Amino acid sequence: MSSDLERMQLAGPRRSDALRRFHQQLAEWGLKMPDVEPLVLDFGLGDFDRVGLIECWLANEIQAGYCGKYLFVFDGQQCPVHNHVQKHETFFVVKGRLGMTVDNRCRTMQEGDLLAMPAGWVHSFTGVGNALILEVSTPCLPDDNRFHDPRIDALRKRGAS
Repeated sequence: MSSDLERMQLAGPRRSDALRRFHQQLAEWGLKMPDVEPLVLDFGLGDFDRVGLIECWLANEIQAGYCGKYLFVFDGQQCPVHNHVQKHETFFVVKGRLGMTVDNRCRTMQEGDLLAMPAGWVHSFTGVGNALILEVSTPCLPDDNRFHDPRIDALRKRGAS
């Protein structure tokens, strides 16, 4: 796992509480995640309930050219505004609804909706209620994310020095 991801994760009781609520929602939906260790990300901002998400990585096969992961956001929680230099993503809403913002245009996505996100496109999403998304993409590469919140960028640069 990249050190960027380690610095952007919750730890301790806050992580445990987020995972408890995540697993409770999955149980209510009748879903089970693969047996992988979830990433509980607050992007180093310390405000997980507002900015963050939980990721369950299925694969990141750089040599084979693909990545797959589940992304979960709680109601009102936002994945911060960002883009990718190389990564092309496709999002599929498995459960719930979310507000998706792409290049300053907002739309609501519902269960069954699909959206391709080419490299370079600026995007973020927010749970409208709890939501689970499947992301299929080209591989996740170190330093490919470009977050638009300078606090996230500063955290990443501190870790690189």
